[in-house]
Amino acid sequence: MHKKGRIPKNKGYGFFYVHRCPNHAYSGDKLELKLADSLQAWGTPDFKRVLKNEIEQLDASQLPLQQALSVGNYALDDELEAVILDAAERADSIRVKAGIFYTSIIGGCSCADDPTPIDKNTEYCVVQLDINRDTAATTLTLLNE
Repeated sequence: MHKKGRIPKNKGYGFFYVHRCPNHAYSGDKLELKLADSLQAWGTPDFKRVLKNEIEQLDASQLPLQQALSVGNYALDDELEAVILDAAERADSIRVKAGIFYTSIIGGCSCADDPTPIDKNTEYCVVQLDINRDTAATTLTLLNE
């Protein structure tokens, strides 16, 4: 089911669509991106810092934030923080498990007389990144943890 909502313009969030459909779980679906700096830093003391920075610079559309919501109904990417939980070398890739802290809001009807404040909620998800050791092509998968 799709719901259309509107957040007041003075908050700067504009229109949003909330997709809540039990038949379309995100787990198992994969996103593709490229993490060249992280591949280059593999094997150095800077790897975790470089990877953390690359994840935090990604656009919300490149991360499964909306699919991993547990409190709110709209994911924000303005306060993204990544934590590298594990990294291991495989035959053809580097497998990384990372936690991502981010914020969400619960969008209301935004009517002029709606007294509901727009508060930010802390959200968390765990993702697996498989970085190809030859091309830096990275597959990102949302984990159910």
